[in-house]
Amino acid sequence: MFTPYLFLLPAATVLLIFFFIPFFHTIVLSFSDYSNSIYSAVFCGFDNYIELLKNPVFYKVLLNTFIYLAVAVPILAVVPLFLAVLLNQKLRGITLYKILIYLPVIVSIVVAAIAFKWLYADQGILNYIVTSLGFNSVGWLTDPNWALYSVIIVTIWKGIGYYMMIYLSALMSVPKELYEACDIDGAGFLTKHLTVTIPHIMPVIALIVTISSISAMKVFAEIYVMTKGGPLNASKTIVYYIYERAFENLDLGYASAMAVVLLLIVMLFSLINILCFERKKYQL
Repeated sequence: MFTPYLFLLPAATVLLIFFFIPFFHTIVLSFSDYSNSIYSAVFCGFDNYIELLKNPVFYKVLLNTFIYLAVAVPILAVVPLFLAVLLNQKLRGITLYKILIYLPVIVSIVVAAIAFKWLYADQGILNYIVTSLGFNSVGWLTDPNWALYSVIIVTIWKGIGYYMMIYLSALMSVPKELYEACDIDGAGFLTKHLTVTIPHIMPVIALIVTISSISAMKVFAEIYVMTKGGPLNASKTIVYYIYERAFENLDLGYASAMAVVLLLIVMLFSLINILCFERKKYQL
């Protein structure tokens, strides 16, 4: 009778230790004030949340986070699908193409961020190419208008191969008979994939949109290595701001309040995903 629960016990224990206990502890911390001493917190009610709503920096990092989301997620949902469809064809050297596209995934994000930081340097390769074409050099990481988008490129470069492999595995489940029927009807390449491929793998597309959205909202390493949130908070996202307030300013209560807000935003995006892509699955 209790055998199924025994199998669930290890996973439930891990979730309890590493998710539920920290989750509820974070909520408790969000109602605490550590401004006087980090070792003795004082209950402050909703003061941290009120201060959060009055802080213009919070709205700035929230806007940066949504810009990150709006730019990175559509590209990470569409481009890997396009590559997966191309690589699902019978091409010579297809394995080599898969390896080359997937290679950035196995590169450490810190190593990738450092490499791109060199590329983006004032005297780096990109500015050398720009000036060779007769344009002025660009402050890729020092110009507030460019810094956030320069970091987004690293995230996209790092994630394309990962999501492409997910799409490739999904394409293997599409019945070949459907493609053969499209060929008989004279459907073109685009029509074939719009009418067969995309409807068939829509749950996978929803999964990738959800995963990439959550990843974009919790991006940290690229910003930490490349810009430290600068210049002028132009590339600072909410997760980096949480880190800054918690571990640099030691304002644990304020950082915990932001973490709770971030959790609510992630839950909202997950709910939107369910309503848009998986509503039928949860209908009675």
